[in-house]
Amino acid sequence: MSTPFPFTAVVGQEDLRLALLLNAVSPAVGGVLVRGEKGTAKSTAVRALSALLPEVAVVPGCRFSCDPVAPDPSCPDGPHEAGSGGMRPSRMVELPVGASEDRLVGALDIERALAEGVKAFEPGLLADAHRGILYVDEVNLLHDHLVDLLLDAAAMGASYVEREGVSVRHASKFLLVGTMNPEEGELRPQLLDRFGLTVEVAASREPDQRVEVVRRRLAYDDDPAGFAARWADEERAVRQRIVAARELLPSVRLGDGALRQIAATCAAFEVDGMRADIVMARTATALAAWAGRTDVLAEDVRQAALLALPHRRRRNPFDAPGLDEDKLDETLEEFSGEGDEDPDPDGPGGGGGQPPSSDGPQADGGSGAQPEAGDGGEPQPSGAGSGEQSAARASEPFRTKVLSVPGLGDGAAGRRSRARTEHGRTTGARRPRGALTKLHLAATVQAAAPHQRARGRTGRGLVVRRDDLRQATREGREGNLVLFVVDASGSMAARQRMSAVKGAVLSLLLDAYQRRDKVGLVTFRGSAAEVALPPTSSVDAAAARLETLPTGGRTPLAAGLLRAHEVLRVERLRDPARRALVVVVTDGRATGGPEPVALAGRAARLFAADGVASVVVDCESGPVRLGLAGQLAGELDGTAVTLDELRADSIAGLVKDVQRRAA
Repeated sequence: MSTPFPFTAVVGQEDLRLALLLNAVSPAVGGVLVRGEKGTAKSTAVRALSALLPEVAVVPGCRFSCDPVAPDPSCPDGPHEAGSGGMRPSRMVELPVGASEDRLVGALDIERALAEGVKAFEPGLLADAHRGILYVDEVNLLHDHLVDLLLDAAAMGASYVEREGVSVRHASKFLLVGTMNPEEGELRPQLLDRFGLTVEVAASREPDQRVEVVRRRLAYDDDPAGFAARWADEERAVRQRIVAARELLPSVRLGDGALRQIAATCAAFEVDGMRADIVMARTATALAAWAGRTDVLAEDVRQAALLALPHRRRRNPFDAPGLDEDKLDETLEEFSGEGDEDPDPDGPGGGGGQPPSSDGPQADGGSGAQPEAGDGGEPQPSGAGSGEQSAARASEPFRTKVLSVPGLGDGAAGRRSRARTEHGRTTGARRPRGALTKLHLAATVQAAAPHQRARGRTGRGLVVRRDDLRQATREGREGNLVLFVVDASGSMAARQRMSAVKGAVLSLLLDAYQRRDKVGLVTFRGSAAEVALPPTSSVDAAAARLETLPTGGRTPLAAGLLRAHEVLRVERLRDPARRALVVVVTDGRATGGPEPVALAGRAARLFAADGVASVVVDCESGPVRLGLAGQLAGELDGTAVTLDELRADSIAGLVKDVQRRAA
């Protein structure tokens, strides 16, 4: 087994380390979500935490880590009698993003279950993680059906495996830790709320600290065991402090004054539900225990708010998470005089649970997420032409009806177009290709029935062979690649008009966010087109690019279509199963170069020849309409929807489904 990087050797990242340590002190806090850019020690710190956790007592031989003091009465390996047990290190179990359902929850031997009625069960990762840490790297990329299983286990503290009337239940209480890069897409709100705390991490801009990071990493890579040995004393001290804080935790007093501050803070930031209040209370209590105190101070409440509220603050999906610290301080000050008096902050342990010094890389506090939206990669105007105008702000987004790709696909699970999936309604049966995942019971019985006499059946049981098993075929929904091709030319440049156009695109982006699509953004203006955002799962990034989109110049429609066609060609090589939906936002005009309209028509027919589903959002305005966008839709073999129709009955959603015309 490789030697993990020592937790205490991680440079900086004080908020991250504090959040992890608080969960080690009090697992009831509910886990940590770590958001941040690549290469910021997110995974390193999480993996190092398991070495600091105290050992756990388990029933010898139990695959489900039952506590010998209070064993699970429903344990599949039970029943166990209460008594002494053995000790083992705390586990950290990693859930791969591409894991199967059986790998997560475990698998039943369907053949034995049908033939013998035996609950032959192979535990999954949820069983391994019981009383330990379940770590999901790139948690925002986890498939929806795995997210649903995680939510159920986190809510009930147990995992249920049910297959055709045969069910197994086992306890599964774990500390959920996830890491993610926001550039690759956001997390479902239901799972986001399940994380007790969240922290934003970024690489330090301080040269001395960066030098120390490199120095320690190189030393670890050269001699992992020797490097770990040099940090053994620091690791031992933190481990002992965790044990002491756990013992002190039941004695920590959360007074009425602190409780009122917690409730007032959650109300002031308009967080949904009551989970935030409970998490803040548990976090503040853990902070006091970590500091060696038995009373919760106002500073504990403040730090708890900075860790527990940013991801729960009511916001639009495209807003960056964060917390207004001035508002937080005003709220805490307003309710500081109510309830219990705070003990002397200069007393024993005072300040031990405080946030790190502002000299560290996280001095921004909750506002650390703000620079991410730009990330230094915002598209800049390509030449300050005389016709260029500054970016207009998008109007308020609205609900749209689903734009779906016709036919039946095989893409990644999502919520947009019909597809053959592992989850959904059963539509038929087939022989399994590889491991059986979803049994079609009726088809299996039908396949086995004619052979019972030849197989020597004498009892009541059905004699089932591997060749009899049938896989259920199911139909659900897939996520698509929604590629926006946006006209940013001078004909679209009227500020009020462009604001409405951006509002419409933002509305469609919001729909793509909710339906788990990948999105891309191609813009055209002046003399060329550019890929403002390559296909990505980060709808937030697309919204940020749209917000800064300048307008002006001629209308190279053909260039925009050709660039979009090239983007789709490359993306098909990377992800051939994901079908595309092209949304062209334009008034249909084409200018610049020889025969611009004819050239645009030829470019559009490339999409029709490839069978790409498309819709044209017609942005033409004024009393006289040329109908050029409708003509473009005809060349694309797609559908045209006017901007007025897109916005007219936004509550009912009048955007029509994409339908390819008959050839």
